[in-house]
Amino acid sequence: MKLFILSGGAAAGVVRGLQSEFEQSCGCQIKATFSAVGVMRDRLVAGDPCDLVILTQALIAQLIDSGHVISGTDQSLGLIKTGIAVRSGQTHPDVSSATALADAFTQASAIFSPDTEKSTAGIHFMNVLKTLGIADELKGKFHTFPNGAEAMQAMVKSASPNPIACTQVTEILYTPGIDLVAVLPKEFELATDYTLGICSGAHNQESARLFAQWLTGSASVALRKQGGFEMPAMQSPLDLP
Repeated sequence: MKLFILSGGAAAGVVRGLQSEFEQSCGCQIKATFSAVGVMRDRLVAGDPCDLVILTQALIAQLIDSGHVISGTDQSLGLIKTGIAVRSGQTHPDVSSATALADAFTQASAIFSPDTEKSTAGIHFMNVLKTLGIADELKGKFHTFPNGAEAMQAMVKSASPNPIACTQVTEILYTPGIDLVAVLPKEFELATDYTLGICSGAHNQESARLFAQWLTGSASVALRKQGGFEMPAMQSPLDLP
């Protein structure tokens, strides 16, 4: 028995952190795919097998409206802010203001980020650079990847002397060899509500409901906090309609 999951990269650490115990406890193999939320939405709509989907709250709401996610099954894993990262051991630049942030990007030897067209953090990051008026001049430094986790892993391996990155804090904190410098300054803050839903075409709805409880309940609280999720008050167990 398999449980198919399509998820934004920000939730990868939580899913993987629970995967082994869930598989052993429930006799169900998790087949999870992680990428930019827009890509995952498109794959679900295109018909990829999916029992449980984890995207932004806004995208889950759209999928409920379109009938791809069962109404009433949506539950939040928590809010994720977007932050600035460097490799462990690098000097942490000042990113506390718009001027300091612009200087940090300008002084960096390379800039790593998730997809700037289909990922939540990547789109926001590009808008920040445009607001700062430095997007065009920094194009030659960009290194973009399908999701923030891949961007962080690539920055760890990069030979660039002083790279910098912008992505969601979960993808920073779950990556060994990467330091979180700070979240974006207040004027550029982005807090994204990551939400799950049970797919209307789910073939393994029972396991999807159970894993949804693990992801949003007490079993994952420590894991989510460790990864930078800011959680709402504890939710009641998920009951499918």
